Amino acid sequence: MITSKPTATAPRASKLFPWTALLITTLARAQSQAIDDTPIPPIFVTANPLGSSTLVSPTSALSGNALTLRRADSIGETLNGLPGVSTTTYGPMVGRPIIRGMDGDRIRMLQNGVAAYDASSLSYDHAVPQDALSVERVEIVRGPAALLYGGNAIGGVVNTIDNRIPRESIEGVSGQVDASYGGANDARAGAAQVEGGNGRFAFHVDAFDRDTSNERIPGFAHSDRQRALDGPDVAQPYGRIPNSDGRWHGGAVGSSYTWADGYAGVSYNGYDANYGSVAEDDVRLRMHQDHIAAASEIRNLQGPFTQLKFDFAYTDYEHREIDDGETGTTFRNHGYEARVEARHRKIGPLDGAIGVQLSQNTFSALGDEALVPTSQTTNAALFGLEEWSVTDALKLSIGARYEHVNIDPTSGGNEKFAGSPKRDFNAGSISAGALFKLNSAWSLVGNVAYTERAPTYYELYSNGPHDATGQYLIGNPDAQKEKAISTDLSFRFANGPNKASAGVFYSRFRNYLTEFNTGRLVNDDDEPVPPGTDDALNEAVYRGVRAEFYGVELDGTWRVFAKGAQRLDVEFVADYTHARNMDTGEALPRISPLRATLALDYAYGPYGARTELVHAWAQNRVPENDLPTGSYTTLGVILTYKFRIGSTNWLAYLRGQNLTNQEVRYASSVVRDIAPEGGRSVMIGLRTAF
Repeated sequence: MITSKPTATAPRASKLFPWTALLITTLARAQSQAIDDTPIPPIFVTANPLGSSTLVSPTSALSGNALTLRRADSIGETLNGLPGVSTTTYGPMVGRPIIRGMDGDRIRMLQNGVAAYDASSLSYDHAVPQDALSVERVEIVRGPAALLYGGNAIGGVVNTIDNRIPRESIEGVSGQVDASYGGANDARAGAAQVEGGNGRFAFHVDAFDRDTSNERIPGFAHSDRQRALDGPDVAQPYGRIPNSDGRWHGGAVGSSYTWADGYAGVSYNGYDANYGSVAEDDVRLRMHQDHIAAASEIRNLQGPFTQLKFDFAYTDYEHREIDDGETGTTFRNHGYEARVEARHRKIGPLDGAIGVQLSQNTFSALGDEALVPTSQTTNAALFGLEEWSVTDALKLSIGARYEHVNIDPTSGGNEKFAGSPKRDFNAGSISAGALFKLNSAWSLVGNVAYTERAPTYYELYSNGPHDATGQYLIGNPDAQKEKAISTDLSFRFANGPNKASAGVFYSRFRNYLTEFNTGRLVNDDDEPVPPGTDDALNEAVYRGVRAEFYGVELDGTWRVFAKGAQRLDVEFVADYTHARNMDTGEALPRISPLRATLALDYAYGPYGARTELVHAWAQNRVPENDLPTGSYTTLGVILTYKFRIGSTNWLAYLRGQNLTNQEVRYASSVVRDIAPEGGRSVMIGLRTAF
């Protein structure tokens, strides 16, 4: 958790929960040079169970004002553009993060350190049931360091952190309210939370709602190349994407008991969504998730362990795909995950932690168009991390994880799944890293890891139509473990408000499992049909190949002007990922091209202004049956004003996006040729903390 000095513009810390004080002081610090804005290194809960603020792993984090001004309709779009991070899209409401070109089951999506089960990794039209309005902090861990969370975190970890289980004592009552309107889809969004306590017992209540219309676009929904393939008789939507509207709403309650050396608490949150599939005008997806969590931490223990941390979550998830008013398929996923971390006393020079993680979930797809059999996945894992501060300038780390994965399918009377084999996998991973401080400002950081990932139920057993994506998916029941060697190397610079990082990464896979289009059009029974046939589906298969990923990540912030209450920062972010099938030399699908962002961030007392220019180059390296995407350049502007009414802090903001009204098609989107990103938009918002 980040800590902040009390300021004259923030309410007394004793009257507010520390996270609320953090938000208020962050907003004030971002807007006023009169307040001490010396950066305080954050402690990344996700990246390091030892609580160190000096990290060997490549990480990014969003919280406070920065998170507020990036919030979008999906968690993927909220994080899109951070170093190495892109997003899947399936209309404005659906987006799951992609890290270094890897998506699906290679990215671990966590809530407060443990899984909240859904179906988002199965298919690109399945949304992550979480709204950024309910999140206080997001941590992203890229590369080898993520292996502590399992083989299916080989690409990285995205951990959203909230305070639904208060971790520190609260005295009195505090709260936050956020409301906004606008954007290319006329989004109406709002959230509120209240927290209180008597110094021992604490409670948290929050609620959020988001309602959107069909997304406005600058031209045709279908790309030039797609329209040429469609032929003259296909209707061509223009100006808006049909069936791209939706609504999210939900809320949570939580409580905890706190004491000087720890806390223990429970929470419940519910989530509902109803949104359209942009690939099928008549298909709606209705989603519901119930999530129960428990967490505890005990510090300053006697004996071999100084700290114990426990996290548990049970999730019951369901969504229905409704085609022209009839439910075609019902997806269900329910199960639990528990994680215990224990930090031990120093063993010689070693400072470390060990842990155990247990999980079990059952996934089913029920109906005439069942895509996968009912499958129960059980996972048991041991993991550990050790650090050695060799000198003041050199720190070494090593981490390891061993897990057993069991996948047990049941046909449920569906003949096409009869005989699906039960599979067991033992997967081991190990990583090592080093951080060397060249001087007080510069450091060199390197990591290397060997990782194994067991295939998922859908990579093994898929065999059915999926109308929402317009595909017929076929799995590989004989698929073997995915194995990879990964490494990254970066230079880092930090001197007051000036920061920079330049890094390279490389990953080499054996048996990289991914989805390939076969080029065939088929019906619901996987029988070939001619082009133009109603309800024709693109056949896609999961196939293991040798693959490699490599790329570059750059980011930096430089304060070019500071005088009195004024400051001006220049920010730069760029990334590039190259991914190929080593067996054929062909590009892997849905890889973002070279991207660069240049921003100017200005503050004068309570006023702030940010201008952001984003350019993405064309992506012509695509598989044989995919279409390339063109380049685009977008301009964004954010204006902010902070003020106080009594003891309440306020932030008003105006955000303009894609002001040049460019046609934007993400190479990472499976529907890029039929559903581009939104056109010119303006959003107005107001946030308050009391």
